[in-house]
Amino acid sequence: MRQSALFTRTRREAPADETSRNAQLLIRAGYVHKEMAGVYSYLPLGNRTLQNIENIIRSAMNFVGGQEIRMATLHPSEPWKQTGGWDNIDVLFKINSRTEREYALGQSEEEIVTPIAKEYAVSYKDLPMAVYQIGQKYRDELRAKSGIMRGREFTMKDMYSFHASQEDFDQYYERVKEIYLQVFTLCGLTARVTEASGGSFTEKLSYEFMVLTDAGEDDILYCTECTHCVNVEVATQKEGDTCQKCEKGTMQAAKAAEVGNVFDLGTKYAKDFGFTYKDAEGNDQYPIMGCYGIGITRLMGVIAETHADDKGLVWPHTVAPYKFHLVSLAGGNEEVASFAEKLYEDIAKLGVPVLYDDRDLHAGEKLADADLIGIPVRIIVGKKTLESGKLELVSRATGNTDLVSREDFFGTKE
Repeated sequence: MRQSALFTRTRREAPADETSRNAQLLIRAGYVHKEMAGVYSYLPLGNRTLQNIENIIRSAMNFVGGQEIRMATLHPSEPWKQTGGWDNIDVLFKINSRTEREYALGQSEEEIVTPIAKEYAVSYKDLPMAVYQIGQKYRDELRAKSGIMRGREFTMKDMYSFHASQEDFDQYYERVKEIYLQVFTLCGLTARVTEASGGSFTEKLSYEFMVLTDAGEDDILYCTECTHCVNVEVATQKEGDTCQKCEKGTMQAAKAAEVGNVFDLGTKYAKDFGFTYKDAEGNDQYPIMGCYGIGITRLMGVIAETHADDKGLVWPHTVAPYKFHLVSLAGGNEEVASFAEKLYEDIAKLGVPVLYDDRDLHAGEKLADADLIGIPVRIIVGKKTLESGKLELVSRATGNTDLVSREDFFGTKE
């Protein structure tokens, strides 16, 4: 992609109405556009970043046997009334049509996925099954805040599984928890599995995946020696107490941002919709249901919060919109410009994602923009390149520079 053709531009100043670092940087760097509080449009750089995050998650869900579907986001009111969510979930957007029908904008998909599963899982032989979607969600937040980390419209991955026994569910539940930790690691984050209440979904204990950050909205306690972690809202301990699990470490308080969660929904929704299957003896049984969510736009916001410095964003390689940021410092030198053009074309031919800064700007402006945009590896082409025959590869994360010949660069990339 030629940066001269990118319709977005960077901004030197942060928007006055944004206080969170993720929103300030993402808007300044041209990743998102704010429509109103809690609602953002994702521009080319932001959309590519989201797609990379989605693909990491999609691969993980496929790996654990999930089948991708796409569910409606405009819901009839009837299933929500059937489960009690219509009157009990205060963040549910409700809409009245011109024909005086009532609808809801989906803030979760239990009311849609359960009737779908009911049609296809009629026997124990049809179980277990797991389906997931990546799509838009809507929540009537009283005060949208923290940039794209808490919005009224957001992108989410939610998977639902159905099982013939609690034992089978428990095994799958642990498998998903493990793959979730791998997903967050691939996204450049260290997440802690945190005990929490089930909220409006279930009375059972649930698990949240928390990333330590001062921008987080949750208060947690974590053990200094083991992996035990608990949301303060359900904690029986306090900061400084000895860990109840390992009995060695002490509980440390921290701010954290939730990036995912998993719930044991039991048989609640199956009972709400009269969803039964025939067991091996021909008897009707309710399936055990699980719910597994990852807030994708929230995850992007947490990455932006935790992978940034005073110059701008510092994307991990796995989620960055481009692998390389090729910066031509031709300064009117036709030979340098020609070299950069050829280099860009050859990288692009390999199918390697590269953003090429071919704009007619001063070197300082280009390098400042590169820092703000935060692509992991910057390739500098200038007069020194022609003199030395070496490409200057700069790591955005460390600032370290490697000088590599053009031949060696392509020898390792092809």
